[in-house]
Amino acid sequence: MNKTNRRLSGLDKKYLWHPFTQMKEWMSDDMVIISRAKGNYLYDSRGRRYLDGVSSLWCNVHGHGRPEIDRAVRGQLNRVAHSTMLGLANVPAIELARELIRVAPKGLSRVFYSDSGSTAVEIALKMAFQFWQQAPGNRKANTRKTKFLTFANAYHGDTIGSVSLGGMDLFHAIYKPLLFKTIQAPAPYCYRCPLNMERSACRMECLLKAEQLIKKHHRQLAGIVIEPLIQGAAGMITQPAGFLKRLRQLCTQYNILFIVDEVATGFGRTGRMFACEHESVRPDIMAVAKGITGGYLPLAATLTTEKVFAAFLGEYRDNKTFFHGHTYTGNPLACAAALANLEIFRKDKTIRQLGPKIRRLTERLNEFRRLAHVGDIRQCGLMVGIELVRDKAAKQPYPYQARMGRRVMLNVRQHGIILRPLGDVIVLMPPLSISGRQLEYLLDAVWRAIEEIR
Repeated sequence: MNKTNRRLSGLDKKYLWHPFTQMKEWMSDDMVIISRAKGNYLYDSRGRRYLDGVSSLWCNVHGHGRPEIDRAVRGQLNRVAHSTMLGLANVPAIELARELIRVAPKGLSRVFYSDSGSTAVEIALKMAFQFWQQAPGNRKANTRKTKFLTFANAYHGDTIGSVSLGGMDLFHAIYKPLLFKTIQAPAPYCYRCPLNMERSACRMECLLKAEQLIKKHHRQLAGIVIEPLIQGAAGMITQPAGFLKRLRQLCTQYNILFIVDEVATGFGRTGRMFACEHESVRPDIMAVAKGITGGYLPLAATLTTEKVFAAFLGEYRDNKTFFHGHTYTGNPLACAAALANLEIFRKDKTIRQLGPKIRRLTERLNEFRRLAHVGDIRQCGLMVGIELVRDKAAKQPYPYQARMGRRVMLNVRQHGIILRPLGDVIVLMPPLSISGRQLEYLLDAVWRAIEEIR
């Protein structure tokens, strides 16, 4: 370890508290300190190069150091780095709102900015709740709509409102005294079915149970909140075809707002700009973040329909204002980066270029099923979860303390690849810009690491 690396490592261990990290273990480990990045690679303070296999936590899109985004941010720095949106507007925020609506599912027409996926979801909750308190029609009936239907294994962020929607006890159980109650439906997890059913039956039964809950509680439901097509943090758990579309139909039938959390799935991750597009679903409210700036700067947005927006219009005496905001709402630097990001999507035809990569990824992943410790493989576009098991026939997981996912992560790191598993689920989420050669290298290294498990 060189002198600079020792100094930085010492300062980190003395002063920093890392997210989702057991700090006792961290302070005894040899850490990787990222000092620069270029393209699809990260470089540490020792000069070692790593392929960014998880897109710097699912947010990098076109690679690091993309000249167009660099220029956009530098150009905006020459004008204004930040000004508030409380009582003022700024040029990049205005222009980005137009561009987001252009690429969003049809029907969405308004953009409310924030700075993370959690806050985007939190805003969606407050909007949906307040919408029904102010919506035209039967006021007595509307004001009873105060609850949300959520799904087991869900993850929507770490603020209190978004945690209330969550269904992962590992992350959320300790905070239950702080949370509001939701109506939770089972989510399809066909590999290890919570209902102990075969795959096709599990899918149908989960949808049936959701329908029953919606029918029973629809007069109380302000909204249904879902990660469309795939539950990310739960271990890349995919939903059956038609599941999302049917929920949209039920929301329309029972007059419930349909809220989709596209924080992880948005901006090309599933092979479309947004996951909703795969089933032609038009949500009432959509939360986006992560890839919105190409992985450059913190920015999020909550998009709504004109119907939702209109319920907040009125005279001052009506007190219909949406009383929510953030200091850095619509930050000009972040919005400038996001505009450049969307322009690259257009210029490079990014979505069109994903088809061959996704097909090759699918082909290679099918080979992984032969490995003794691979229990299940779940994929949606470039979002992949490879579930490791101790006993394949019995679907027996490893004991929690074995940390097999971490062992694979450390193995591939020796081959110059950065991964971040979810327990014993190996997550692959490369930048959309990954080349065919880089993809093959990534898969070869992961194959070897899993094959070497003992």
